[in-house]
Amino acid sequence: MSLLEEFLVQGVFAFILTFVRIGAAITIMPGVGDSFTPQQIRLYIALGLSLVLSPLVAQHIPDPVPTTAILFTLIAMEFIIGLFFGTIARILMVALDTAGMAISMMSGLGNAQVFNPAFATQGSLIGALMSVTGVVILFATNMHHLLFFGLVGSYELFPVGAVPDAGSMAELMSRAVASSFMIGVQIASPFILVSLLIYIGMGVLTRLMPQIQVFLLALPLQIMLSFITLSLVISASLLFWVGKFEDGMVFFLSGG
Repeated sequence: MSLLEEFLVQGVFAFILTFVRIGAAITIMPGVGDSFTPQQIRLYIALGLSLVLSPLVAQHIPDPVPTTAILFTLIAMEFIIGLFFGTIARILMVALDTAGMAISMMSGLGNAQVFNPAFATQGSLIGALMSVTGVVILFATNMHHLLFFGLVGSYELFPVGAVPDAGSMAELMSRAVASSFMIGVQIASPFILVSLLIYIGMGVLTRLMPQIQVFLLALPLQIMLSFITLSLVISASLLFWVGKFEDGMVFFLSGG
């Protein structure tokens, strides 16, 4: 009976807590948690990772099993931490959609909306292209392994049973949002410069030749130059984003 009790404490209880954190993170993290990923696949990944990691987490599990109130408190805290980690990864992914929206607005394609499968919402044409390409790059470069390693590193930042610091979590979340927006603006900066030059040139042309319909000339030229710019910088932009995404995940991997 003692062996059975020890198994229940160190095995099943550890598996439950591990599954709550990992399952919550898997649900919303980019790649494996996107809307086009079947729910069964997410469940299998969460179960497999929980089964592998639960022996590592077992040493941090309270012994014996706490009372019902404390047990539900632990489960709630693990769920919040898992959602927090998945949200941070998702915010870093949103940088591509932000860049795509800014590029579309600067290209004259801001009103052209399509379904973005990475976020299951309507989005810009270029934002959908960059978001889906970003997911492909995550898997092509094995960056999804870094997401899983980051889940392991999250146990160093947020140990099981420890009450997470809400202030630090809010600060980290705000820094992630600011960083994501900055990355999006940096990716879109060549298009902002090109559009600014086009507007300046058209303004000068309007003053020189008022009879010319500037808007009829500006929009096709703006779209053409934006597509040319996109073909030249999209590779460097995605590599830049991958580096920033890796830096954000290494923060969790290194335990802060």
